Amino acid sequence: MTQAISNSLRISHDDQGQGEPALLFLPAWCMSRAGYGQLPIKCTTHRRVLALDWRGHGQSESPVDDFGADGLLQDALTVIESSGVQQVIPVTLSHSGWIGIELRRKLGERIPKLVHIDWVVLPPPPPYMDLVNGLASADKWQQARDQLFDIWLEGVDNPDIIKFVREEMGSYNGDMWMRSGREIGAAYAHGGSPLEALTTLKPPLPVLHIYSQPKDPEYLAAQQSFATANAWFSVYKLEAKSHFPTFEVPDEIAETIEKFVA
Repeated sequence: MTQAISNSLRISHDDQGQGEPALLFLPAWCMSRAGYGQLPIKCTTHRRVLALDWRGHGQSESPVDDFGADGLLQDALTVIESSGVQQVIPVTLSHSGWIGIELRRKLGERIPKLVHIDWVVLPPPPPYMDLVNGLASADKWQQARDQLFDIWLEGVDNPDIIKFVREEMGSYNGDMWMRSGREIGAAYAHGGSPLEALTTLKPPLPVLHIYSQPKDPEYLAAQQSFATANAWFSVYKLEAKSHFPTFEVPDEIAETIEKFVA
C-alpha cells in the first residue's frame, strides 16, 4: 500500500507490476478498491497497475468538508503524478467512468485509451434516475440504496459479492450515499449519456466497455450499433450473473483488457 497527498489528504493506493501504459483502477462511489476483487493483481502479469481508494473511502483519509467529482478527479491526478507514470489507462467501474473522461480532458494523450466496466452508457431509463435522485435525498437515500442492493443481489449466490455489497458498501453513511446520488445525477444532467459525453472528446480515443448487466439484448445491440458508427468504441459482453463481474470472471476481464491495451 502506498499513499499520495491530494489537497492535504492521504490517498491510499496499490502500485504493483511493471510496464506502460499502466492501468489505473478507479472504484465507484461508496466502495473501495476492493470492489475490483482479484482483477488488479491479475493484470500485473502484463503491466504496472495502480488502484486507489477515493477520499473518504477505504483506507484513504476523510475530508472534513463536503466534496464531489472534482475532488475525486484531483485524487486520481495526484496518484498519477506521484507514481511518475507517463501513460495510464483508466479502468473505471460504473460511474467512475465520468472521472475517466475528465482525466482524458486534463491529460490528453497521456490517457491513450479508456476501459469502462458495467456502466449505464445509454440514456438512463426514468426508473433508474428515480433511484439516483432518491439517493440524493435525505428522506429517501436509505430506501433507494436498499432497493439498489436488492437489484444487484437478485439471483446472486456468490458469497464474496453478497459480503461486499452488504458489509462494505453498506458501511457508508447517508452523507456519502447522498453525495453519490447528487454527483451521479449531475453528471448525467451535464453530459447526457456516457456515450454522448465520449463523443465530445476530440480527437476521439479507443474506448472499451466491458459489462455483464443488464442482460437485455437490446442494450447490447444499441452499443454494437454505436460501435459500427464510431470505430473508436467497442463493447464486450460477459456471461456473468451480477453487476460485479470483477468477482466472478476476473481472468476473462483481465485477458480482455490486455488484448485491448496491447
